[in-house]
Amino acid sequence: MPRAPSFRLFLPSLLLTLLVAGCGDKDAQAPAAVTQPSAQAAAAADPAAAPLLGALQKQLDGYRRIIVLLADEEQQSAADRTTSARIGQQLFHDGLEQRGAIATQFDTLLRGTSPQRFATLGTVLDYIESAPELFDADRLAFREVLRDLHERIGADSSLPAVKLHQRIGEDLEALDEIERNYNQELTRIFSRFERTRAIELKREKWDDYIAHLHNEYSREAILRDYGVIEPYPMSMKDSDREIFGRDLPPKTVVLTFDDGPHKAYTDEVVAILKRYDVPGVFFEVGRNLGKVDPDGKVSLGPMAKISRNLMEEGYAVGNHSLTHAQLSRTTGDALRQQVLDTDTLLKDVDSKRAPLFRFPYGARNAEGLQLLNEAGLKSIMWNIDSMDWADPVPESIVQRVLDQVNKEQRGIILFHDIHDRAVKALPQILDRLIADGYQFAGWNGRDFSVARPRKGSDRDATVTTGYEKSWAIVVGIDNYAKWPKLEYASHDAQAVADTLTGQFGFPSSQVIVLKNEQATRNNILAAFHDRLSDDRTGRNDRVFVFFAGHGATRQLASGRDLGYIIPVDSDPKEFATDAIAMTDIQNIAESMQAKHVMFVMDACYSGLGLTRGGPSSSSFLRENARRSARQMLTAGGADQQVADAGPNGHSVFTWVLLQALAGKGDLNGDGLITGTELAAYVAPAVSAVSQQTPAFGSLPGSQGGEFVFQVPDSQEYLNADTRQLTADAIALNNKVDAAQDAKNSEAPVTVADLQGGKAKLVVPTAGPASDRQRSQQANDRGLQLYREKRYDEAAVQFAEALKLRPDFAQAANNLGFVYYRQQRYAEAARWLENTLKIDPSRAVAHLNLGDAYFHVGDKAKAKQAYTTYLALQPQGSGAAQARAQLEKL
Repeated sequence: MPRAPSFRLFLPSLLLTLLVAGCGDKDAQAPAAVTQPSAQAAAAADPAAAPLLGALQKQLDGYRRIIVLLADEEQQSAADRTTSARIGQQLFHDGLEQRGAIATQFDTLLRGTSPQRFATLGTVLDYIESAPELFDADRLAFREVLRDLHERIGADSSLPAVKLHQRIGEDLEALDEIERNYNQELTRIFSRFERTRAIELKREKWDDYIAHLHNEYSREAILRDYGVIEPYPMSMKDSDREIFGRDLPPKTVVLTFDDGPHKAYTDEVVAILKRYDVPGVFFEVGRNLGKVDPDGKVSLGPMAKISRNLMEEGYAVGNHSLTHAQLSRTTGDALRQQVLDTDTLLKDVDSKRAPLFRFPYGARNAEGLQLLNEAGLKSIMWNIDSMDWADPVPESIVQRVLDQVNKEQRGIILFHDIHDRAVKALPQILDRLIADGYQFAGWNGRDFSVARPRKGSDRDATVTTGYEKSWAIVVGIDNYAKWPKLEYASHDAQAVADTLTGQFGFPSSQVIVLKNEQATRNNILAAFHDRLSDDRTGRNDRVFVFFAGHGATRQLASGRDLGYIIPVDSDPKEFATDAIAMTDIQNIAESMQAKHVMFVMDACYSGLGLTRGGPSSSSFLRENARRSARQMLTAGGADQQVADAGPNGHSVFTWVLLQALAGKGDLNGDGLITGTELAAYVAPAVSAVSQQTPAFGSLPGSQGGEFVFQVPDSQEYLNADTRQLTADAIALNNKVDAAQDAKNSEAPVTVADLQGGKAKLVVPTAGPASDRQRSQQANDRGLQLYREKRYDEAAVQFAEALKLRPDFAQAANNLGFVYYRQQRYAEAARWLENTLKIDPSRAVAHLNLGDAYFHVGDKAKAKQAYTTYLALQPQGSGAAQARAQLEKL
């Protein structure tokens, strides 16, 4: 039946500087010929800044040398690549030592009493932000230094420190944005070309920068300065004393992580490994665990707990020397200390430590190998290097690993669990390797082998995204010429398109929106055939299709029903020939190369010829990266009408769909919304609040895969401007939630299929998540509840987030603001003060704190909070309110 017509950062100047430098033409990008004029001028103007500026230039020098060594790695011989990587790693660890020295200088400066100390730090920031001799890639060398300074200066609550803390935070956001814009720019520029050409051009972004560095440095001079370390001549094949990974079974890899443990990133890596149910091996530096006194007494440090947790959870933890020294040049007692003291520390952490050793830089000699033999340790090398210690771009790391794995077809992959870029790259690498049929080996006590699935692994497995490109066709029609006009379909379509491009990051150039007069039969079919069919989409792409408009059903001579979607130019008397039959949609779906395709139809009809969707057990979701999916969710059957009386100008079906995509459809809490979860939430919810019975199934040719949305983490800090839902939206959501609460959350969800029968959908249990992930999920649930004015429940979720992550400033602010909304102003003030202890430059928290103290009656503290907000955000959205409140005080 037809639809019933009556029911229906700002970022600082650094960002602009980097964007111009990174994207302009060569002449515009090239800096002055003189190497360091502004640094010298700044040091002359502020002598107190000279030591810091000199240290930063040393940090930059090492960073540039690494790039020069590795920029043309593909053109180097295997021996040259080995040498470059080894010297590059030495440079990298020299850089870590340099960073520690810079941190000490920061501490000395901040502990001083000179009123000029903040001005000196400002001079340092001026150099990082705007020195004309720096390229965009140069400034990325200072990101970790800025993070260190950001953390240190956050302990000072004075207004100059708070303003400087804010400035550094904005610089860090700008650098993160540059990294994201680099990848986004490449996608925009090169998506029109063949994949091989795009990869080829990916390195061309650096050409001008590399040419500049080659004028300043030469590879030969760098190697001469740092000494070329010749490896001990030996076989590169696996043996009793060394393993490189080249003799592993075909399509088998080992994931290894060096230089930890790290206070944050090790747990993040583990969470990813758990999520994919794959093993990993961690090689740890002894000094990160503690120390061994000359008399043999062991003193473990706080990070030893991370290593203990790794071993308790079944991960192999091996030895990576005491101080990450060049062991090929170390002999005698010093060599024994590097190896044996670390082994002592690991045994003190847990006797289950793995008897594995990895030479730093891969640099070893005969004495070192003999010592390992005496100590009962085996040397673990690698044949696939992610270069995550040198490459600041996660996408580049992903491509490098995949290329090497494709070439080697097996091996040991080297990562480091001390970088956020490794955390960013790892999921994409695992997605692709799983899709390509690779298996993952772990240490079994004797060698590396592929373990049998652990007990319960089917239950704990989950799906992941791993898409290369995301496409969508979105159609909404109100203004029919010959069918009854509708009210909300066009608005529904635009809301879905905005959700795809905003929340889920679909490129707007790959989202085709056809509304009203644009949505003719020819235009709709052309959108499919000209943009998406055949080889126009890649095998790792996804396609989402949404249609809001009339639907119709025709009974064929055989008695079988055939469904149609109605374009704007269709005639009710001729829809059998001028509408679009579901058989056409099926053919289009089968012609696409895209891995996963999902159709969501806000129209009612029957006769889709869908296959029955079997129980969605996670045993096959584990293989989701391999399997294609062609799924469809519709608003109702042939004898039903779409209710256009939903909140905010939406149909009931689309409103519930949007709520599901906003996070409510993540039924198992794993941060992903699958096609099955979407149907399991939307179908019973719509049925509970309307006369519609949504249906779900898989099109012929589907191989049991799942379309997947990844729910983004919310970055919202609650404040007076945060929008909440209208009364009718809250009422409808309450009805939906009541219906959800009434059913057993672990029982299969029964929904209609489009053959007139029923299908049971099973939502898989979520895999393990880190405390950071669980904390974010609790915070995001709290935000949903706040928008629905369910303040007590929201407070519980924000409190849960803080239990999992006590330094979570966003959750602390949000909890404080919930108290404020409940007019519990003293409690609100306490939590907002806690927020500012964690993040003293968070302007919105100062504004919220001023409001809380204003209502408490503490005028002095309210005035201080409003004044600080205005100092941080003089043109912010709350500036007028803050000034008005100050006038009252």
